[in-house]
Amino acid sequence: MDFHVWLAFFAACWVIAVSPGSGAVLAMTHGLAYGVRGASATILGLEAGVAVILLVAGAGVGALLLASATAFTVVKVVGALYLIWLGWRQWVAPVGEDPATEQPSSAGGSVAATAKAGPPARQRFVLGFLTNVTNPKGIVFMVAVLPQFIDPQRSLWWQLPVMLVTAVAVDVVVMHGYAFLASRAQRWLATARARRAQNRVFGSVLMAMGASLFMVKRAAA
Repeated sequence: MDFHVWLAFFAACWVIAVSPGSGAVLAMTHGLAYGVRGASATILGLEAGVAVILLVAGAGVGALLLASATAFTVVKVVGALYLIWLGWRQWVAPVGEDPATEQPSSAGGSVAATAKAGPPARQRFVLGFLTNVTNPKGIVFMVAVLPQFIDPQRSLWWQLPVMLVTAVAVDVVVMHGYAFLASRAQRWLATARARRAQNRVFGSVLMAMGASLFMVKRAAA
């Protein structure tokens, strides 16, 4: 990959990462609930999902999903239902009066949790991974974008690792930025009413994103 092509891809990665999506919502939710350190496991899961999507799209399987109505529909429905379920769990997450003692009991968790509270890191990792890997919008985007940066005259398996490391590195920075900004908002969310409102806002956004996936159309075969 030529350096100027890599720079263009690098810039595209920033645009993609900064654009709000289900991953950003999850990173902010867990950053607010568990702090930046607690959200890191979630973000690693998100990046594992990004890596899978990029490799799938880069290897051409993404194009196969777009060409197969059945395969694409399965991925779309699973991703949509998962985000709706995650949003509902966030919506109904209980809030307590004591932020220092409350323990989150849902996938998204309550914003009253401290940085040390929350589900096990493995569970947060899986939540992040499933959030990204079941999102057909990511596959559609990667299938549309990657070919613009791949040189057909060079080995694909030398180019994909460079693109993978670049995309993941940028996304890690951006997602931690979202988590950090959300964690700074804890002081303004000290009351149960504010925490409940936050849970419902993020829960609504996740459910809306899940519902919007049903509207995603595959490219013409």
